[in-house]
Amino acid sequence: MAETEPRNGYRHFQTIPTRWMDNDVYGHVNNVVYYSYFDTVVNQYLIETGALVIESSPVIGLVVETGCRYFAPITFPDRVEAGLRVAKLGNSSVRYEVGLFRNDDPEAAASGHFIHVYVDRETRRPVRVPDAMRAVLAPLLNTPS
Repeated sequence: MAETEPRNGYRHFQTIPTRWMDNDVYGHVNNVVYYSYFDTVVNQYLIETGALVIESSPVIGLVVETGCRYFAPITFPDRVEAGLRVAKLGNSSVRYEVGLFRNDDPEAAASGHFIHVYVDRETRRPVRVPDAMRAVLAPLLNTPS
């Protein structure tokens, strides 16, 4: 089994409360909900920093790849602390990495990645990640210590 990841490996955190409906018949948050948490932390960060205006930004990110490793269950009414970092900031793509921490646990309950390819909203053709977006993503880059 893969090793868990510590909180200090992430640059930004977003609190996401679990909901009653997130639990499945096995008594824990269903695996598909974890991907919703990934989407939430990435897009909320972009919106809050002004890098993305959902209704009008000329450049938008399309998900081309995701993955998740599960280490421990999350269950309603846990609080999820979603840690975010950028592993790669390419010409037209960004690899986001997310750690999901249950309440105040020091180790991730799950970790995953999420790759956006940035495209022109109208043509859906890849474009360079805008400078304004690069500026807000740069502090999240996972650089070696």
